[in-house]
Amino acid sequence: MSSIREFPDVNLALIEQTGQAFFAYAEGGTHFTYRSPAFQESFPLAEESTAPASLLRLVHEEDQSYVLDRLAHVLSRKVLTLLEFRVQLPKRQEQWVCVKASAIEGAAGNLVIGHVEDVTLQRVYNDHLKRYSNKKNSVLNILAHDLAGPLGMIQNLSELLAEQLNAHEEEETQEVLRLIERMSKHGSELLREFMNQEFLESSHTELITRRVNMVAKMGEALEEYKIVGGELMTKTVSFTSSSDEVYAELDDLKFMQVITNLISNALKFTADDGIINVRLEEEENSVLVTVADNGVGIPAKYHPILFEKFTEARRPGLKGEKSVGLGMSIVKTIIEWHHGEIWFESAEGQGTTFYIRIPKKQNKLGPAI
Repeated sequence: MSSIREFPDVNLALIEQTGQAFFAYAEGGTHFTYRSPAFQESFPLAEESTAPASLLRLVHEEDQSYVLDRLAHVLSRKVLTLLEFRVQLPKRQEQWVCVKASAIEGAAGNLVIGHVEDVTLQRVYNDHLKRYSNKKNSVLNILAHDLAGPLGMIQNLSELLAEQLNAHEEEETQEVLRLIERMSKHGSELLREFMNQEFLESSHTELITRRVNMVAKMGEALEEYKIVGGELMTKTVSFTSSSDEVYAELDDLKFMQVITNLISNALKFTADDGIINVRLEEEENSVLVTVADNGVGIPAKYHPILFEKFTEARRPGLKGEKSVGLGMSIVKTIIEWHHGEIWFESAEGQGTTFYIRIPKKQNKLGPAI
């Protein structure tokens, strides 16, 4: 059996002093060649259960193929790889662990070395923050679009009443109407500006990918529209998927902002009682997302320039919602960061369908699940 001491690049003294859960095993070996005290304390397994291959049984069934694929990547590339996955240790609750592994080539073959960290608490905390962020974005969209109508109506009515009143009489009433007009207009612009600013600021942060269940993430976001919208939601928003679980490596916070932005546009250009359908399709090596509406459609003259910055294609919504013209440009950039593509089909009066295709695996190192 190969020994870790056959590999002079591995400094055991330094490893022991870190207090981290380090491990090492030879490719094809039947047992670990090294387990640090912290590793043995974190993963107290019987000696007969410590074969690297047998540990795969402790990995969550949904993550096993992913773990095998990433470990094969370590052996073939000899580079540091990060992966997060779920494990079920005896007499413990399900845990999320982060493994950082690489391979060293020695006389006896490849030696896989790395360390393991329990990231369950961080994972739960981050998921909570992202659910909150998605809920916030849903609330902003509902406020910006469905409150824009009543606010716009108040503004129009105040203007109409002001015109009907004698300019030299009822001066006090005129002033009240002007105040109502200014306040309603300011409220509409404030909602729109706040949502635009949120989207712009977050789009400039670093992309951090991990492997996520897109069905769960998109389902949570779409459910917020139903829960938060209540009576304000005047359109029907539905979500379907080709299967119960579809996994892909992505920055779920940024990707969900893309989906939110597309739904936002669909709401803006779809009449009351309209329908917006969001669909998730798993393909062999990619995932296809479609956002379709039966709204007013995009005029043909805007098709070639829709994804340009400050494009002339920016239009006010059916209820007068404004646009800074940056949304679709940023959407395209975020999708390209994910090595994906976005396109659309639309005709005036026949609605619009946006298509997003992203690979299941990203061609970069980083957090995985």
